[in-house]
Formats: sequence, C-alpha cells, structure tokens
Amino acid sequence: MLLRHTPKEITERTALTVNPAKTCQPVGAMYAAFGLKNCLPHSHGSQGCCAYHRSALTRHYKEPVMATSSSFTEGASVFGGQSNLLEAIQNIFTLYKPDVIAVHTTCLSETIGDDIGQIIGRAKEDGKIPPGKFVIHANTPSYIGSHVTGYSNMVKGMVKYLSGKTGEASRMVNIIPGWCEPSDMREIRRMTAEMGIDAIVFPDTSDVLDTPLTGRYEMFPKGGVTLDRLARTGDSVATLALGSTGSQAAAEELDSRHKVKVEVLDIPYGIRSTDRFVQTLSEVTGRPVPVSFTDQRGRAVDLVSDMEAYMTGKRVALFGDPDQLIPLSELLVDIGMRPVYVVTGTPGKAFEERMKLILKDIPEAMYRSSADMFLLHQWIKNQKVDLLIGNTYGKYIARDEDIPFLRFGFPILDRVGHSYLPSVGYAGTLRFLERILNALMDRQDRDALEEKFELVM
Repeated sequence: MLLRHTPKEITERTALTVNPAKTCQPVGAMYAAFGLKNCLPHSHGSQGCCAYHRSALTRHYKEPVMATSSSFTEGASVFGGQSNLLEAIQNIFTLYKPDVIAVHTTCLSETIGDDIGQIIGRAKEDGKIPPGKFVIHANTPSYIGSHVTGYSNMVKGMVKYLSGKTGEASRMVNIIPGWCEPSDMREIRRMTAEMGIDAIVFPDTSDVLDTPLTGRYEMFPKGGVTLDRLARTGDSVATLALGSTGSQAAAEELDSRHKVKVEVLDIPYGIRSTDRFVQTLSEVTGRPVPVSFTDQRGRAVDLVSDMEAYMTGKRVALFGDPDQLIPLSELLVDIGMRPVYVVTGTPGKAFEERMKLILKDIPEAMYRSSADMFLLHQWIKNQKVDLLIGNTYGKYIARDEDIPFLRFGFPILDRVGHSYLPSVGYAGTLRFLERILNALMDRQDRDALEEKFELVM
C-alpha cells in the first residue's frame, strides 16, 4: 500500500535518495574476500555493521557467512580503532587460523581516519601476523559508491598485497569476473578449460558460497583462488576485466605493477557479450574456439528466433548493478525488446555513456546512474512496462503496478537457485531467455479470457 503514494509528478532531487538501488561498499568487499581460499573477512567497525553485511550475503546465498569485527565501542569511536584491530588480528590467527585476513573499513573507521596500512605494518612489526600468513585491506566507506565499488576496491587490494611474478613464460590468462554469482564464476572456469586455457579467475566464490551439503561444517570451504595462483598473475599474457565498474581498477593495478595487458569487457550475459569474451580469449591465447561453443551459440540464436513473436516490442524496466545492466540491456535490444527505463544506484558516467550507445534506437529510453527505485517507480507510473527486471526489492513495484517480475542481481531474498544456476555464457543466456519468456507467457495465461485460454501459445 505504501508505494501507492508514489506520485506521477517527477521533481528533481539532489540531496534525497528514496529506496536506493544499491547497498553499501563493505558488502561488496566482504563478498570479494570470500573468493580467496582460506580467507576470513574482517569488518573494521562496529559489530552492528558486520552483522548487516553478513546477513545481506547469508540471505542471498542461503549459506553461512563467517566474518569478524573490530567491535568498536565508544572508546574506539573517539580515539581510533588501532588497538582493536591489532588485538583482532592476533586473536583471529590464533583461533581460526586463516591464511588471509581481508580487512574492510566502515563509515565509522573512515570518519575517524584509521590508517589501515599503517596498522597492518604495526601488526607485522609486533609479530602478530604469523609467517606465511597475510593481512590485506580495502578502504570502503559506505557513504560513497556502492557494493560494486566495495567489491572493486577489495579486488584491487588483492592485487596490491598478493599479486606476483615469477618470470617464467606462460600462456595463462587472468580473469576478474566482476560481481556475479558463484555459478557464473564456475561457468567461466568451465568455458576456459574447454578451450584448453589455464585461467586464473579471481576472486572465485564458487565452492565457497554454493558448497555441497555434506553434513559437516567447514569454516573454510575448498573453493577460492589460492595464494600460489595469485602470486603468478604477473606471468599471464593478459587480464580480462569483466565489467568496468567492478573489475577494471584491479586489472589496471596489475598492469602497473607487472605489465600485464588489460582487456576490459562486459560480463558475458547475452550472445554478443559472450561472443566478445570468447573471441578475446582466443586472440590473447591463440586457442581455437571449440565446435561445442558454436553449437551452444546456435541453440541460443535458435531460441531467439523461436520466441521473437512473443518478445518484439515489449517494454522493459531494469535496475541493479551497472556491470550487469549493460550486457542485459544489449541482450534485450538484440531480441527485439525495448529496455525503456534503466537505473543503477552506483555512480559513474561510463554507465550512461554505454547506455546511450546501446539504446540509441529507442528514443523513449531513459537511464540514469546514482538513481533510486523511487524515480524508477515514477517513470513506470507515467508509462507502463511489460516486464520488470531486478533484485527482490522490485517486488513491491511489480505488485503495486501489476507487472511481471523477473528476479536478477543482488540481493535476491525470496527465491533460491540463483547462486547455483549460471547466467553467463551461451548456456546461461539460454536460461535467461527462457526465464523472460516464461514470465511473459505466465502473465498471458493469467490474463486470458476463457475463450482465449489456449493449450498451444
């Protein structure tokens, strides 16, 4: 009922966000940290902040999410959290024995101005970091950026602290997959293996946040990129950064340190983005594209031709992360749909520049970064759409406006399966297309008159 008070009249807002289309940086930093093997994320702030970050990830992935906190109280809030973090580092290595502690900051520690690099150096001097163990960090103030920004900052921190170069010649490729599901990271590894490519995928949350149920709890699951692999990223022939917002900064940091060529691509959602991903892999490694990929692509194209009559001209509204919205919008245009409203809460001009190119043939299209779902709802109120795509928070708009709703992105709190079934590559594109078609056809069945309720549609 509350959203029915959203007015159709749009007033430009500069200092007020209503229902933001994002969450905070530390959530992204924590997610990235789980892509390191035997890594324990650490929130340098209050216990309440850490509890929120953990619960956000737990509810989405339906997995236990372990993290520690500096447990700020009034004293640390006034005098700084150095002593808290030094004690935490010693306790964590003693009690939990991780290989890596990945520290991310919060609003409180950033406002105080804690110098995390200096504190880590002090911990080393005091012998609180055992030999062969590491503490890395990323600055992730929640009052700027988004969870994708936090993800990017932590991956860049991995490169700063853990990347290396042996000097041995290799044909390896680094792939920074951007914020996507563990199943997507697994599919990326499967595709590179099928091409005969040795790919260092980092971070890699597969087999960490989608672990098999064995009946036995493991604090550090078997997944994640190993420290040995990260120490060889400087030997690779190229780094493929999938998504400019989430991955480019880390790839450029690796290039500046070890002179590894950078290729910035989209996350391979959709046929064209997957084509570019596969073609770039082939070019930088000299490996041929397998016939199986050609067959998978052909099946995706065949499905597009089969469903064209149901898709053409359908108006779509999307919200979520910029690195996901860009290739998804391209896919929707390719199959004849009209993505007319696209918003992300993550700031960045690059998003709007890409959307301008992708949506150039849709004159009524509106798109905006640093936007919120209140604005999206107002746009929809002024002119309806046939489909809404986004995370669980979109269900209120979908219910209020009676729109078919396809859940995609982060967080998804009211469904399961998203972390287990990939959306990247040609196989993932098939699944995504099927989900779009099913959402539209289910609505057609629901609204059909008795005399129009057909067995064959």
